[in-house]
Amino acid sequence: MAERSTAAVDVADNSGDEPLAAQAAKATADGVEAQNGRAADGPMPESDGERRATAPTAAPELHSGHKLARRYRLEECVTRLDGFSSWRAMDEKLRRAVGVHLLPADHPRARSVLAAARSSALLGDPRFVQVLDAVEENDLVYVVHEWLPDATELTTILAAGPLEPHEAYQLVSQVSQAMTAAHREGLAHLRLTPSAILRTSTGQYRIRGLAVNAALRGITSDTPQRADTEAIGALLYASLTQRWPYESDAYGLSGLPKGVGLLPPDQVRAGVHRGLGELAMRALANDGATASRQEPACTTPEELAKAVAAMPRIRPPEPAFTAPPEYQHTTYQQGSYGRPAPRPGVPVTATMPVQPPPAPLQSRTGRVLKWGVAALLIAALGLGSWQLADALLDHANGDSGNSTSQTPKPGGEAQKKPEVGGAIKIKDASVFGLDAMNAAKAGNTVDGKSDTSWTTKTFLTDPDFGRLEGYDDGTGIVVDLGSVQEVMGLDVELTAAGQKIQVRAAAPEASSPHSLSEFPQELVKLGTKEKKLHATVDNPIRTRYVLVHITSLAPAEGGNYRGGIKEIKVLGKAG
Repeated sequence: MAERSTAAVDVADNSGDEPLAAQAAKATADGVEAQNGRAADGPMPESDGERRATAPTAAPELHSGHKLARRYRLEECVTRLDGFSSWRAMDEKLRRAVGVHLLPADHPRARSVLAAARSSALLGDPRFVQVLDAVEENDLVYVVHEWLPDATELTTILAAGPLEPHEAYQLVSQVSQAMTAAHREGLAHLRLTPSAILRTSTGQYRIRGLAVNAALRGITSDTPQRADTEAIGALLYASLTQRWPYESDAYGLSGLPKGVGLLPPDQVRAGVHRGLGELAMRALANDGATASRQEPACTTPEELAKAVAAMPRIRPPEPAFTAPPEYQHTTYQQGSYGRPAPRPGVPVTATMPVQPPPAPLQSRTGRVLKWGVAALLIAALGLGSWQLADALLDHANGDSGNSTSQTPKPGGEAQKKPEVGGAIKIKDASVFGLDAMNAAKAGNTVDGKSDTSWTTKTFLTDPDFGRLEGYDDGTGIVVDLGSVQEVMGLDVELTAAGQKIQVRAAAPEASSPHSLSEFPQELVKLGTKEKKLHATVDNPIRTRYVLVHITSLAPAEGGNYRGGIKEIKVLGKAG
């Protein structure tokens, strides 16, 4: 843990601290920093206690086509600044695009960049763009990271306009929770700009450059949690107003008017969500400049995440209903339909509109329809009366009207309920859901051992997966029985009581189901369960795949929430 704490704040040139009010005036443009295309990475305000190294050396003279470690082929330079360069490259071993930061091994920040990259890689949180490699080789230091071709920078999104309230809520919720997890491990970002936030095609927000972006630029802070919290507040402010909350223009956004200070979002743009606007001010005004607010300032990402969770949940907007085009009645002109248009100069004869059918024909048709419907009703009543009489006769010949009596078989023996047999051998287990949390440990749920388990991530302040977008279908474990079996029940041991769970089965013909709609058969109704769950069904269910579906998590330490499963046994039919 000590290594991580050091990595995030390892570089300083003792150039002195600056008050928060003067942040924007000291920022300088950082050139181009983009992942998918080139986007200008504008000035980033220096936060309280933040410092920069000021002795860059020349960037390595490399070119497209150069190969690192006989594996990473450089393709396009996207940043060249302060003695380092950033590239889009191709990992020829795994045939995938990656990003690479390069700087000379004798660069004054080379050691801190390596330390920051290795510390970031240890975090392993999927909410951050992952560091894949950090190497010193042939007088070069290079850091390899994920490249997300389907993701869009927040800079690009905001260029089109402010975010809807629900989208801004998702942004601040996901980013504050991710940074809370990072700071718990001693890692700070210190460079949370719109170009560091990526939105994937599934609506998830990913943060790139944790610790590394600041180390590349020699930025450090005496109050890293405060700096990151204020940066998140700036992101939220910009998302609501499409304005940067400082006097200088940055990231393609106009700054605030000079000399007026930090204006509340609803004074900058009409229609701003009140709760989110107040939240942005609480995160931004950490210097006490707006002490008149009723709510206290948020000085850490964890405080901000809790404030977000305490807000009423903002629902996504209803899809806009597009009315179908109004029906246009076309009247074909008698004598002209299907005929070629007359030649110019030829007189056009007058045409008469087609007259509707005579009224007597319409009345005869109506009478025929009425008699037909009446005949059908009489037939249906007769059939229903015959079925009712037959049922009454069967009831009278039964055993004194006992509704639970079983229909005798032709041989005279009553039909017996199938008995539950032993456990069915399970072929495989996998994690259900968009985010396959701890996928490598799914097998622990079917290994026959109660001391091993699969668990979800820990979510802050809310049992419904932190109210994060993308978790609407919950999570859980899908067990594969190898072939279609007759399932009579199951035994499940959970890691903790209080989880809301249901059990569903896929249709017999299903193949590798992955969505909730592909598990239509219900074995166990949704409800809050104890640590051990035993359930059986009256009639066997034919299926190959069984889903133990978690829709809400159990309380965990520190007011957080987490779920998990220790063991799953699927029971078959006896005999």
